[in-house]
Amino acid sequence: MERASLFFLVAWVALLSAAPMARSLPYDYSSSSECLPEPMEPHYGGGIIRNADFSAGLEGWTTFGYGSVAAGASEAGNRYGVALNRTRPYQSVSQKVQLQNDTHYTLSAWLQVSDGSADVRAVVKTNGNFIHAGGVEAVSGCWSILKGGLTAAAAGQAELYFESNATVDIWLDNVSLQPFSREEWAAHHEASIKKARKKTVRLRARGAGGKPVPGAQVRIEHVRSGFPLGSAMSAEILSNPAYQRWFTSRFTVTTFENEMKWYSTERVQGREDYSVPDAMLRFAKSHGIKVRGHNIFWDDPSTQMSWVKALSGDQLQRATARRMKSVMSRYAGQVIAWDVVNENLHFNFFEGKFGSEASAAFYRRAHQTDGDALMSMNEFNTLEQPGDFKAVPGKYLGKLWQIKDFPGNGNAARMAIGLEGHFSVPNIPYIRAALDTMSKAGVPIWLTEIDVAAGPNQARHLEEILREVYSHPAVHGIILWTAWHPQGCYVMCLTDNGFRNLPTGDVVDKLIGEWRTRSHAGVADDEGYYEAELFHGDYKVTVSHPAANATVVQSLSVDRESDTEYTIHV
Repeated sequence: MERASLFFLVAWVALLSAAPMARSLPYDYSSSSECLPEPMEPHYGGGIIRNADFSAGLEGWTTFGYGSVAAGASEAGNRYGVALNRTRPYQSVSQKVQLQNDTHYTLSAWLQVSDGSADVRAVVKTNGNFIHAGGVEAVSGCWSILKGGLTAAAAGQAELYFESNATVDIWLDNVSLQPFSREEWAAHHEASIKKARKKTVRLRARGAGGKPVPGAQVRIEHVRSGFPLGSAMSAEILSNPAYQRWFTSRFTVTTFENEMKWYSTERVQGREDYSVPDAMLRFAKSHGIKVRGHNIFWDDPSTQMSWVKALSGDQLQRATARRMKSVMSRYAGQVIAWDVVNENLHFNFFEGKFGSEASAAFYRRAHQTDGDALMSMNEFNTLEQPGDFKAVPGKYLGKLWQIKDFPGNGNAARMAIGLEGHFSVPNIPYIRAALDTMSKAGVPIWLTEIDVAAGPNQARHLEEILREVYSHPAVHGIILWTAWHPQGCYVMCLTDNGFRNLPTGDVVDKLIGEWRTRSHAGVADDEGYYEAELFHGDYKVTVSHPAANATVVQSLSVDRESDTEYTIHV
């Protein structure tokens, strides 16, 4: 009887343990970059939001900030909530929710305003804190999606509302707030990596006359990762063998931290010196490390040399033309991408001199000069700060489309998205949601300058960020902003001055190892097939004939577009 009771207890505990997995939801990567006549259905049916689509009027919703709220309806019959007669930024339609401890929440909502356009931010008030969960530029006459999120640090009641400094009415519809445990979130990573970073391939061994070779011995060794993961590089690498060994044993792509920038190659007007970036490029190429060109121009006024600031409009036109021709013709065909106008959402030095389409004109000229490279917009805070309206996903995409729509650009211009990633405490659900929206541009997304502010959780935050961006299917490459200097790195180092890993370096090494296929061996089946799930990359495949005493070594490349079945003749 006791044994039966024990069996029942064990079975019941196992059932309870399995229950959360049974209830887990796959992540919904869908978003929109368009302003639509009617909003799309709420993600996850609204999640924990009650009356998410306002089909029951204002039931479950209330007023935040002593404003006025009402129910509205479109001519097509779609119902929504309205915050009316607003005189304060925080006056809004709101809903109280119960948050779970240490849980990720993905948020989405569709917004419109009564007149013109306005920046609208989603805010979650919890435990006296106001957490920015996302932002969007809402406009009159159509619906825009705000997709964001947050992580609840503690359980308790919270209130979701939407704020804007503009005094327009805010229309709200199809709101969703969906919780995911950390285990579910990690399961999303695994599922996405399996789909976006791996491929199952079948190798078939054939012998004389093309006959299958059952029992063939197969060994697969991962030679090089197919996913570009790298670090910024400083000129110190040219004279430091220890730095060289540490760097080249890990990374497949790089950006020169400062050495290719205008203020490094032409400090004095008319005196160009490319000797340092030339040497760095030779070093990178000799080790098979690809290079991003950073940068042609930087829109930040504080980075302009005094002689540049002193130029007249016509003189500056001629100087920028010389600069672009000089750096791009020198390195065309040798770099995989160019940051053409760096940080042109936050700054506007060249727009202030040449007009609002200055960036677009630079990109057109850049594409004409080096048509094989990606032309990247490189910007900060699109992923780092949900509350920075200069760089929210919609604003970034608006600038991108302005550049693509400029005469002479269009679809021919090989545009890319560059997201810097200078983090303090990362909002992990927001990072994923922002990437969802950015992916709607249909161009490659790179993380170009990842670092994390110093603190006791720096390494843990770095690992969370890298896992999140690597697993997102729209991300094509990652570069860490960790160029080494003996006096210290920009924000974050991976090693000490003896090139012994710091905790952040240990994180990078752990993930490099985790995102590789371990060497393994096996035996082909009765039809000569051997099947393996492989990370994208380059492989050395060794196949031995069990009877003919013959061995063949063959190279194999696996990527998104490669075949799934290969024949190896032994």
